[in-house]
Amino acid sequence: MLVIAHLSDLHLGAHDPAAAASVAADVTAVLPALTVVTGDLTMRARAGEFRLARDLLDRLPAPRLVVAGNHDIPLVSVDRLVAPYGRYRRLIHAELDPVLRLPGVTAIGLQSTPPWRWKSGRVSRRQSEAVVAVLGSAPAGAVRVLALHHPPRAGGLARVVGRTRLMRAVASARVDLILAGHTHVPGAVLVEPGATAHRPVEVVAGTAVSRRTRGTGRSWTVIRVDQTAVVVEERLQTATGWRTGAVRRFPRPS
Repeated sequence: MLVIAHLSDLHLGAHDPAAAASVAADVTAVLPALTVVTGDLTMRARAGEFRLARDLLDRLPAPRLVVAGNHDIPLVSVDRLVAPYGRYRRLIHAELDPVLRLPGVTAIGLQSTPPWRWKSGRVSRRQSEAVVAVLGSAPAGAVRVLALHHPPRAGGLARVVGRTRLMRAVASARVDLILAGHTHVPGAVLVEPGATAHRPVEVVAGTAVSRRTRGTGRSWTVIRVDQTAVVVEERLQTATGWRTGAVRRFPRPS
């Protein structure tokens, strides 16, 4: 069984200190083969916030796949024009579309927030082609993971420009898991990427440590994948620690 830990929307700088102090131990306890963090590491992309995020990331189990979110670009600053990802690249990771190839899993992350968009997302043609190239060539039997900040199914202000092209790539590459955040509301559903019977599982993680809970509390997600099933378990913060919340089970995409 492959275990993946999925966190999102840390918003360091607007965080709950108890959650930030305790979440790494709870993640470590499930012994993940891969830890994925889908963006909004900071609240306002300030250097001090990125240092807090770096400290938390370093306490999470490796290997880690991390992507940036819309809050990881300076909000109102000349840096948004001249070096929108400068602090992220310097303090978190130089690669905006990272790739990990591990025994049993191949994963790609996409930067879904261009600097000229404030809230909604975009996936370019080049990025969709990278999904096909990387995940489409994964070894037989490997779990194929796509991670990005914006949920591809989202509408309204969270919509993703290039969604149709991306979902064609998802179908072509036979992606097993789409991991996202942005909404702060945890959930998991089967999606239909196109005219195919292949149905990946889209998992949206809640906000792991921030105060911006939107009524759902703080949570992160454990994903367990075997040959036949994908089991998605929410881990919820309580006054006495972290506990298991909703558990959803899906057939593994064939």
